[in-house]
Amino acid sequence: MDFTAHSTSEIVPGQRSAHWVRVISETYFPLHLTFRDPAAFSGQLERRQMGDVSLSRLATEALQYERRPTHISHTREEEYLVTVPRLSPVEFRQLGREVRCDPGGFILERGDEPYRFAYGAPNELSVLKISKKALAEKIRDPDRLCARIIDARTGLASLFANMMGQLHSLPLTEGRAASVLGRQMVEVLAITLDETAGEDEQVKTAVRAGHLRRAEQVIRKNLSNPALSPELVADACGISKRYLHELFGDTNQTVSQFVREERLIAARDTIVSCPSLAMAEIAYRFGFSDQAQFSRLFRAMFGKTPTDWRREPRP
Repeated sequence: MDFTAHSTSEIVPGQRSAHWVRVISETYFPLHLTFRDPAAFSGQLERRQMGDVSLSRLATEALQYERRPTHISHTREEEYLVTVPRLSPVEFRQLGREVRCDPGGFILERGDEPYRFAYGAPNELSVLKISKKALAEKIRDPDRLCARIIDARTGLASLFANMMGQLHSLPLTEGRAASVLGRQMVEVLAITLDETAGEDEQVKTAVRAGHLRRAEQVIRKNLSNPALSPELVADACGISKRYLHELFGDTNQTVSQFVREERLIAARDTIVSCPSLAMAEIAYRFGFSDQAQFSRLFRAMFGKTPTDWRREPRP
């Protein structure tokens, strides 16, 4: 079992915050940290690698962690963190949900989406890091359970949280034994989440529908913006580009297809409402620099060329 330990006790006060940023990045993934008092900050962290998962325990002063879009742009492997607060509540925001998790519960965090995680008092956390692939092999679509509180006061959830706590104090275990313990934790976690999953289906559907509506509104407000792109829409909605594409995938349509169709609809309405406006200007206004392409796409969608549409008598 690989084991690493870090502490700020021997770090010069002026260097503690930068040191802790590196520790967190190496243990989990890059995050932006906000310290209440950087020079007076103190923290300890222990990490155990157990096969395909890592288990860590950290104790720190009040702290805020942010996973920003810039941290995610080059992410190749999708990972989750499962966090159990031990001493004080934590606040977590991701995918439009904001929750407060007290000791006695735990939360699942999606590493490839922006989030904010904070606690305003000294805290001790148990954190399990697991790849999305490993968890998705055990439970369908783990994303639906992100940013919700799992009650760990009773049942299997309690067993899982207690396992995390007890493993911190066990003597270091090597090789096959460590891997077996890691797999057992994943099994218990998956069963726990699966029991909770059915309760969250309606919430998940409503959240995704809300994000999709916001994305569509952003697109419609920016139809004449030449910089309109999936990146612009995702940033405006506070979600990642990957999640944006997932939302439109639910409608069997790509973001680009939706943008193109909305621009054609806006162009069609402008042709009628502004009869003196040149066709080339209308095409350019809605992102079609090639008038031949505009005419071809317009005809494919409406069955007529832009010129024929303008000539058609109106009631």
